[in-house]
Amino acid sequence: MKRTKVVAFVDNLIIATRGESVRTVENYVNVELRKINVWAKNDKTRFNDKKSKVKIVSRRKRKGNKNITVYLTL
Repeated sequence: MKRTKVVAFVDNLIIATRGESVRTVENYVNVELRKINVWAKNDKTRFNDKKSKVKIVSRRKRKGNKNITVYLTL
């Protein structure tokens, strides 16, 4: 089962994934970001990490703010 989808449009990129926990989703996104980073380096393209955003979409109601750690190595 495929759990991650990457959509690119002009200068925007969306990575949508799902998992059993926030930590699992972080891992999936970081794996995809590594792949995208390799592609970008080969294509001589750079991403602006200052403009990047992460958002949790969940049916579960969360107490407080959950931090997500994703890595965009430049």
